[in-house]
Amino acid sequence: MDPRRRSPKVLALLGYSGTIPFLGIAAAMWAVPGWQSWLQPALLDYAALILSFLGALHAGMAIAGVGGQDTLLERRMHLWSVAPCLIGWLALLLPLSSGTALLVGGLVAQWVQDLRLTRRAELPRWYLGLRTRLSLVACLSLLAAAAAVPLAYGAA
Repeated sequence: MDPRRRSPKVLALLGYSGTIPFLGIAAAMWAVPGWQSWLQPALLDYAALILSFLGALHAGMAIAGVGGQDTLLERRMHLWSVAPCLIGWLALLLPLSSGTALLVGGLVAQWVQDLRLTRRAELPRWYLGLRTRLSLVACLSLLAAAAAVPLAYGAA
């Protein structure tokens, strides 16, 4: 099998272990409603950190020359690399529901940037698949946690 098709085990393990806070906090939001006022901000903080990390990957790839001789692609990677951090920071300044929506949007936007990058640069085939699965877990966890909030306060 082509080694570029499967993610290295250590990267897959690290990536999937990064979903533990997403899944754990989202589940706790449903299981322990009395803790939601602490859990939801903790989840948003974690999501903002992860979003910032994902942007930094683009800076690292640009520095490593992933785009080859394409200076426009390199410039775009550097420019995009700061956007997720700014999106995450802004999300933390907003009310929790708006911040959640912005973080989900930021994760989707980051995935779109990764999709564009994989179409223009020679990244391993496994990269986008792993990123897709991890982003899906993060987004669904944020949405599940947000859905638990109205239930805790008796709203329908």
